[in-house]
Amino acid sequence: MGMGTEFELKYRATAQQLAGVRRDLSGEEQKIKMQTQYYDTPSGALSARRCTLRRRMENGVSICTLKYPVSGPGRGEIEVACDALEDALPELCRQSGLEELPGLLQEGLVPVCGARFTRIAKTVLWQGAVLELALDEGVLTGGGKEEPFCEIEVELKDGPEEAVLHCGAFLQAAYGFIPEGKSKFRRARDLRLREGD
Repeated sequence: MGMGTEFELKYRATAQQLAGVRRDLSGEEQKIKMQTQYYDTPSGALSARRCTLRRRMENGVSICTLKYPVSGPGRGEIEVACDALEDALPELCRQSGLEELPGLLQEGLVPVCGARFTRIAKTVLWQGAVLELALDEGVLTGGGKEEPFCEIEVELKDGPEEAVLHCGAFLQAAYGFIPEGKSKFRRARDLRLREGD
């Protein structure tokens, strides 16, 4: 748990493609059951500032996370192990250094959307870097609707950022993955706002 910069690439996938990655690339694996609830202020002040606030159960452990813009590539990411999001907010505010955040949160928080999925987290060594391949399969939830998804994330854990780009290019060429430009939060929020489904 703690503070860092998230640098990752995300790709749409099929279950067959994910199975191919698990078969072909060696590395330690961990299976994690994820259940995520995203929050925003009633006026949408956090998402308007490109901040994402969530509480996620990971194999039964509650992790509260704030993601926010930073200069350069990637995003700031702070994680606090805490059973209640409200109890985690002071630490998330303190570590982020975002001066306006406490004032925004005074408006209160409401659940916006969510996701339920299983992650196979695969650690691989790639061109001098340690990468995590997150193979995710489940459903996005929003507005009483659900939408299945299947994707792979390539996230830098240690080493040069170029390794993420090279690994992503390899995965696209070898397995036909399609770049995914939207986060789970944005897609789940879009599902919530979508009419006529």
